[in-house]
Amino acid sequence: MDLSWLVWTAGLIAVLFALYLIRDVMRRDSGTPAMQDIAGRILEGAVAFLRRQYRTIAILAIVAAVAVGAVVGLLGGERGLEAYGITGFGIAWRTALAFMAGALCSGISGIIGMYISVKSNLRCAAAAAKGGLSEAVTVAIRGGAVSGFLIVALSLLGVAGIYYMYGGNPEVTPHLIIGFGFGASFVALFAQLGGGIYTKAADMGADLVGKVEAGIPEDDPRNAAVIADLVGDNVGDCAGRGADLFESTAAENIGAMILGITLYLATGNAAWVLFPLVVRAFGIIASIVGIMFVRGKDNESPMNALNRGYFTAVGLSIIGLFVANQTIGGDLWLFGAGVIGILTSVAMVFITQYYTEFRYNPVKEIANASRTGPATNIVSGTAVGLETAMPTAITIGAALLLSYWMGGQTGIAGGAVFGTAAATMGMLMTCPFILAMDTFGPITDNANGVIEMAGVGGKVRKITDHLDAVGNTTKALTKGYALASAGLAAFLLFEAYLERVAFLRGETEMMAVDLSRIEVFVGGLLAVALVFFFSAVAIKAVGKTASKIIEEVRRQFKADPGILAGTSRPDYARAVDITAAAGLREMIFPGLLPVLSPIVLGIFLKVTGYDSAMAIAGFLMVGTISGIMMAAYLNNSGGAWDNAKKYIETGEMLESDGSPVMKHTVTHAATVVGDTVGDPFKDTAGPSIHVLIKLLSTITLVLAPLFI
Repeated sequence: MDLSWLVWTAGLIAVLFALYLIRDVMRRDSGTPAMQDIAGRILEGAVAFLRRQYRTIAILAIVAAVAVGAVVGLLGGERGLEAYGITGFGIAWRTALAFMAGALCSGISGIIGMYISVKSNLRCAAAAAKGGLSEAVTVAIRGGAVSGFLIVALSLLGVAGIYYMYGGNPEVTPHLIIGFGFGASFVALFAQLGGGIYTKAADMGADLVGKVEAGIPEDDPRNAAVIADLVGDNVGDCAGRGADLFESTAAENIGAMILGITLYLATGNAAWVLFPLVVRAFGIIASIVGIMFVRGKDNESPMNALNRGYFTAVGLSIIGLFVANQTIGGDLWLFGAGVIGILTSVAMVFITQYYTEFRYNPVKEIANASRTGPATNIVSGTAVGLETAMPTAITIGAALLLSYWMGGQTGIAGGAVFGTAAATMGMLMTCPFILAMDTFGPITDNANGVIEMAGVGGKVRKITDHLDAVGNTTKALTKGYALASAGLAAFLLFEAYLERVAFLRGETEMMAVDLSRIEVFVGGLLAVALVFFFSAVAIKAVGKTASKIIEEVRRQFKADPGILAGTSRPDYARAVDITAAAGLREMIFPGLLPVLSPIVLGIFLKVTGYDSAMAIAGFLMVGTISGIMMAAYLNNSGGAWDNAKKYIETGEMLESDGSPVMKHTVTHAATVVGDTVGDPFKDTAGPSIHVLIKLLSTITLVLAPLFI
């Protein structure tokens, strides 16, 4: 039975559901005039930054699209496509157009995520002030779900649309649409980098000058960097992560479709090529039900309400996966492989929760280590981050082994590799819900800032503080989920690259990658170095940008003593503009590193007589493995440092006499330092590595003819 109609239906349902959520959130109370004024300033700053950022990205994307199309076209097009009437110019314009379509959809995804988040944070703050914790949870998760469902719908409809626009031939069309994934990855990297550099530079500036030097509270309206910080939550965590997960779903869909060609040729069933899209369609429906199950209660942790919705979505996803598999006449072994992917996402959520939520020992250990100062805080947080690499590797490795073995039990040619694709698609089924939880974080963070700047305190501030701490955890969970999906997809996309090289060479067997070959070893060595160097440049960019905002806040305090006295207002706009200009300038170099590195290496090895295609395979494989481990360390250490600070600020950490540890003590100051160190780890370098991993895959897929 053909289920391709479900792809279009689920995409439309996702859009309609998002529109319903927009109406539901926007009709709610928008708070006091003071709260509306603050939210308006945040929106103004976010729009100004994104306008400048995407103008820069658009220029880079157009140049890249023309260059990629020209390179592939001049190489004589795709070998093996002449029989379909597609040669040099035909593949050139198709690749360039697909690249631009992916880039455009990725950009739209980021903008949608930011805009709805800014509109929701005001309603969340007002709900906390009037309706309490339960009402605020509902507003935050529904506001976050808007971007989650629109992004996934764009990904699903975009890939399906360009597939059918390019002919819908299951044997060849997946090879023609890979430019879509490359374009999405290209934009996502710059969006994540630019937003990440901006948000963490502003956050560091606000914390170091405000909380540490001036001794004023977080989000205090006297701090000129506060609006820039609140803007950063949206352009980094919403716009950046939206673009990130859009490109994840798009690239992994296309990679799975390429692997589905082998099953199509073996069975004659074209449904295998569209199977990834059908599975994702069922995931949308499951996630919609999950979102509607989130109902907060005033007497319980908001995390419990989010977990109920998540596990509802997981259960329904398993049912949908079974229906999709059975409908196309699939083997139960492939259903099992898909379930492995779903369970892997659950495992990664729990691993991330354990290491980053202050209910558990790792964060408490960091907080307790802070009693003796910032040095022991940093040592403890670093150890926690390094420790997380092991459970991450075991979880991803076990999932790959099990799904590969299950796929092999089908007896279908290519079934083993397709088992890993089924696992990846299973994991991505709950992507809309996970994205909603991600955007929940910046919405609650901004709501907390709005409450503080509007002068609302007491019980309401305790509610938003609690929501903010939970939001830190949900953001960390999303990073863990994105990391696990990158890990599963890494093998999928690596196999897709080998499949594509065989296709271009006119061979029936995929190339074996021999690590003992000198060019493969060197390729892997340089890939590891790229991950380390990229991380260093991204973190350094945050430091450079933060120094600009720190100098500006200090200048304003010195030039106008009335700011700290509360008799005059700081120049928020200047702080936003300085941070934006510096952040955009600093994103260019690290953004171009992963784009140019495989191209330069591949051409050099080809010119010098080595097997360039095999060397790039080693570069891709080893770079992905090292990237996963580095991202796990950066994401989880940063998240743990952040919540160690929140653990104290919520009053739950106690002194030896039973009294709560107070702000502005040595212990609290140490956690502020740790949080500041962790900020560029978890919100700039770590998430950007997720995109780097998949960008390496998509660029090598598109430019495979260059290495042959």
